[in-house]
Amino acid sequence: MVQSAEAYQRLVELAARADRDEAVAAIREGLADAEAGRIKPARRALETLARKYGILASDS
Repeated sequence: MVQSAEAYQRLVELAARADRDEAVAAIREGLADAEAGRIKPARRALETLARKYGILASDS
C-alpha cells in the first residue's frame, strides 16, 4: 500500500491524539481512585509484588 506523506502525517497525528486521550483518561481514573481512598503506599505495593514474585529487596 502506498500513501501520501499527508495521509501518513494524518495517521501519526491521530495516533498521538489517541495516546494523549488514553493517558488523560488514566490520570483521571488514578485521581478518582486517590480521592476515593483506593490507594496504598508505593513501598507497600512494591513489597507485595516482591513477595508475590520472590524478588529479594535490596537495602540501598
